[in-house]
Amino acid sequence: MSRRRVRWQIVAAGTGVLAIGVLAFIAYGGTGRTGTPREQVQTWVSGTGLGQSLGTVVGDAARVRLAVDEHKGSGVLHTDCGVLLTDAQSANGELPTPNAELTSLLSSGYALADDAGFDCYNSGGTNAKLLARATKERIEAEAKLQQAVTLADQLTGVTLSTTTTTQPDVGDM
Repeated sequence: MSRRRVRWQIVAAGTGVLAIGVLAFIAYGGTGRTGTPREQVQTWVSGTGLGQSLGTVVGDAARVRLAVDEHKGSGVLHTDCGVLLTDAQSANGELPTPNAELTSLLSSGYALADDAGFDCYNSGGTNAKLLARATKERIEAEAKLQQAVTLADQLTGVTLSTTTTTQPDVGDM
């Protein structure tokens, strides 16, 4: 086989691979970012279930607060704090959003909720220093997440529904 023929075969094979890659890119929506910034955020919010994720984390934080305030014991506290920790990590896994500021607020809020759950869990309900730190982190997390809700409302032009809106004694969103 001549060198020239081998070169053309390599070029043809490379072109074929490139064409398949381009077609796959187009078939799967390019970069996934289409539409206006508002449409991108609306799609992300509905696709990730942001309202439910936020409601779950805030509801978890409220249950932790009740468990601490009512001295429910280390078993209940471990459970509630562990759930807060897990749900905050799960919600954080949905990031990034199409909007950098919203991503930053959510990431910060979820990280603070994660820290609160970790410190609360490790306190065992008896370490006052860790409980105080967990309380501070939980309050800061709820504030950051409320800022994220406000920003999401502004970005989408729609009021974000969270699961806490249907749980009257749990959460403030």
